[in-house]
Amino acid sequence: MDMGIAGRRALLTGASKGMGRACAERLAREGVAVTLVARGAEALERTAAEIRAETGAEVATVAADITTDAGREAALAACPEPDILLNNGGGKPPGDFRDWRREDWISALDMMMLAPIEMIRLTFDGMVARGYGRIVNIAARGVKIPQVELGQSNGARTGLVGFCAGLAREGIARNVTINTILPGIVESDGQRQHVARLAETTGRSFDEIWESRAASSPAKRFGRPEEIAALFAFLASDHAGLMTGQSILMDGGDYPGLL
Repeated sequence: MDMGIAGRRALLTGASKGMGRACAERLAREGVAVTLVARGAEALERTAAEIRAETGAEVATVAADITTDAGREAALAACPEPDILLNNGGGKPPGDFRDWRREDWISALDMMMLAPIEMIRLTFDGMVARGYGRIVNIAARGVKIPQVELGQSNGARTGLVGFCAGLAREGIARNVTINTILPGIVESDGQRQHVARLAETTGRSFDEIWESRAASSPAKRFGRPEEIAALFAFLASDHAGLMTGQSILMDGGDYPGLL
């Protein structure tokens, strides 16, 4: 399918590894000029070089922390008028809510809710004025299937989804959409870090936890970053102009509900 977005510009955060990288590569293959943002300069430059070599696309990089004003300013200086915005980033490790203090919660909100909202604030009106915009957040299945050890993620990401559901109706008449992907277990660096932390806190081995998580899914496997990227590419495409304010699970069937 031709996504109809060749020649567009995309700004992607958390784009040096995992799902963010897969999303950047997928857009590059569609002829989109991509600007990749991540904190680690070495991984970022390596990813950009590989995407350029594989796709021939225009790829820019910004090594910055998107949770800071300076980081967001640097990102928008490199891509001041994006047609497509991906809000993607890491989460907090699993833990016990009894150990989390106010500063821990503020850090979680900055990372998973407030930074994405700020990126939307800085790009939304320009998209509306130009008559085209696709904003996609990658959150987590915890929005619909909360896990107690991921309470910070549950709270912060649900707040982001609630905010976007309201704002989404403000842009649709001008062909600006906002949607959120809720991945389940995906084979990525972030997932490996999560399982490693669970191994530390539970005493079970990494391999035991990894294998049991795959076995517990109806799909009997982890998702692939490329599968998330395929959904992202559709949401970012010219074909998705009537779809907004949605939170879409991609979790191998883990969620048992109807809605």
